[in-house]
Amino acid sequence: MSLHTTGVPPVVKAVIPAAGLGTRFLPATKATPKEMLPVVDKPAIQYVVEEAAAAGLTDVLMITGRNKRALEDHFDRAHELESLLEDKGDLGRLELVRRSSSLATVHYARQGDPKGLGHAVLCAEAHVGDSPFAVLLGDDLIDPRDPLLARMVEIRRRLGGSVVALMPVPEDRIHLYGSAAVVPSEAGDDVRVLSGLVEKPAPGTAPSNLAVIGRYVLDPEIFAVLRDTPPGRGGEIQLTDALHTLASDDRHGPVHGVVFEGRRYDTGDRGDYLRAQVRLACEHPELGPSFTGWLRKYAAAL
Repeated sequence: MSLHTTGVPPVVKAVIPAAGLGTRFLPATKATPKEMLPVVDKPAIQYVVEEAAAAGLTDVLMITGRNKRALEDHFDRAHELESLLEDKGDLGRLELVRRSSSLATVHYARQGDPKGLGHAVLCAEAHVGDSPFAVLLGDDLIDPRDPLLARMVEIRRRLGGSVVALMPVPEDRIHLYGSAAVVPSEAGDDVRVLSGLVEKPAPGTAPSNLAVIGRYVLDPEIFAVLRDTPPGRGGEIQLTDALHTLASDDRHGPVHGVVFEGRRYDTGDRGDYLRAQVRLACEHPELGPSFTGWLRKYAAAL
């Protein structure tokens, strides 16, 4: 049984699954990990690590696979490049280069077999141990002005158990997500208690329009449940199935959901990736004004 309120250990570890092949972005991802594709002026994975660090999670484990060496290089020191920039007096770019290696202590573990998100989380067990931890999926970028992860960590601290992020989606799109069965909670207007989860329900059968998005704060009890979770949709071990077990069985700790209606950038497919690029470019402090002006003229000429 999970601890509640008093004695709940703090969340300081984050797990970022990054073993996928990025086939939807071929041929761009033939030699470049999809996590390293740029979103304006930073690789997508850096936004995720920055989010974890901003919430106080500075021990980061990336679950990787083959051909992911670029991830390790990006979060490592680049002494030759740093020396070159320092000699040129280019302190602005020097700070940008050093930032990625100073955000967090980053570790790496290989997911040898592509057996799904649940299996990727299981690969983190040796590093995480008996500690609560967060899981952040790189396809969902959360705007830093909307501290979703910090809110989820707070709910875990107050209530124990596990916490998932939920987002309202149109009913005709809920079949693309995991859908949550929920009841209200006294913990806040944005908090729900989950009684179950359905991964990609058939049209018309979803228990709600609240979709699970790529942020989780998990009790370490999830590892034992995942080990007993059979392959589900797609023949993969689904994290959603394990969370359903936690939520629907009173013997386990509670599963809460934080309803998020803030700014989320989906980089999981090509169209949404391009839309995320435009939205973030328009809001970029240096590039935004000129880019927005150009975009207005371009759109008017279409």
